[in-house]
Amino acid sequence: MNVRRVTTRRSWLALVALVTAGALGASSCSGDDQDSQAEPGFEHVHGLGIDPATGQLYAATHFGLFRLSADGSPRRVGDNYQDTMGFTVVGPSHFLGSGHPDLDQDLPPLLGLIESVDAGRSWQSISLLGEADFHALSFRHGNVYGYDATSERFMVSTDQRTWDTRSQPTGLISFAVDPQSPDHVIAATTTGLLSSTDGGRAWQASPAPPLAFLSWSDDGTLAAAGADSRAYIASQNGIEWTEVGVLPGFPEALLVDGQTMFAAIQSQGVYESRDGGHTWQPRGR
Repeated sequence: MNVRRVTTRRSWLALVALVTAGALGASSCSGDDQDSQAEPGFEHVHGLGIDPATGQLYAATHFGLFRLSADGSPRRVGDNYQDTMGFTVVGPSHFLGSGHPDLDQDLPPLLGLIESVDAGRSWQSISLLGEADFHALSFRHGNVYGYDATSERFMVSTDQRTWDTRSQPTGLISFAVDPQSPDHVIAATTTGLLSSTDGGRAWQASPAPPLAFLSWSDDGTLAAAGADSRAYIASQNGIEWTEVGVLPGFPEALLVDGQTMFAAIQSQGVYESRDGGHTWQPRGR
């Protein structure tokens, strides 16, 4: 087992600054599916997801949602420049998100849970408008799991409208839900890895490298991007972690789909690994 603890205080401070930075600023420009290379919009990726309707990769960013084409060029989806913090794919062309509105929108600064049923072209409020800012979201087992960064609440909803507040883990950066069990959740925090076997009601510390971003694919692959800019794979449902490769820089988001991984790298864009995290190539800048 390789669990090299080579992170530094500087790495953790950079990570804390990244996940807690103010995110109310947004561009007032507009456009319909524009080429993002003509604008400064593809910046600070908060989440990644694949639309099962098309197999295309999406990146939720500080300045709206982008679709990454096969040649790697990111293209803006719709004309919304909202700061999409939490992001998760529910099904074909069906996304959930959270964050802060475009400055052109007459909305509260906290979007609560929002929904798109047209692959991100338009969004509607579902619940907790003005009350919650989910920095992490996951849809599993028919439930929505979310972490409200404003109150440090870990919350779960069975209908996307009413919410059960289960705990208040401090400093949560990301979490992942076991595809085989709705009650098994692991969370990366600024003080270490936590594990829950009761759906996030209680947490136990779990030995691990300095993990920052987690992703658990449908086939059971559990991966992490470390605060030490390394890629890890877990065995035994997160009990043991093995370093598999070095990331091209400091991570912002992670998505694993079997042996394929996607990692958003600060100030660089999105990278892809097709060999389980061992090597990485640019996917979108």
